[in-house]
Amino acid sequence: MDKLLYLLPLLACPIGMGLMMWFMMRSKHPDTAQPPQTTPTAEQEQELIRLRKEVEALRDETTPKAAPDSDRDRTP
Repeated sequence: MDKLLYLLPLLACPIGMGLMMWFMMRSKHPDTAQPPQTTPTAEQEQELIRLRKEVEALRDETTPKAAPDSDRDRTP
């Protein structure tokens, strides 16, 4: 019986850690079903098209322009 009292604190740590891991896994993966996806409205589609054009314009601004071919042919 005395040895059991010494082992109890040693077993409490791994059992407690296992329980904490189990609770954390449950909170990340709820068992509830996800709501059905809705189709975007016409307003949302227009906003999406506008944002895609804006992203394309910003990408065009940030990409370096190619040097003219005549500069490449010169040798120093």
